[in-house]
Amino acid sequence: MTMADDRQERIRNRAHQIWQQEGQPAGQDERHWHQAAADVDAEDASLVTRKPAKKAAGADKAKASPKEAKSAKKPSKPKKASAK
Repeated sequence: MTMADDRQERIRNRAHQIWQQEGQPAGQDERHWHQAAADVDAEDASLVTRKPAKKAAGADKAKASPKEAKSAKKPSKPKKASAK
């Protein structure tokens, strides 16, 4: 099914829903279709403009291994040269 087919199916379903909600009036199919198309387009537009969810603080930072974390916290002491 193509995206155009999917859109048409969604419009068809929405138009039918509108028709049922209005008590199944005769002769209103074109108005229902246009309303359904507007509803589907508005729904699609809201999906496009929706901002992605925020990540937890520090979620994108790679965690260091315990050994690397320990060495990052404590600087190593310089080794003393032995006297000979």
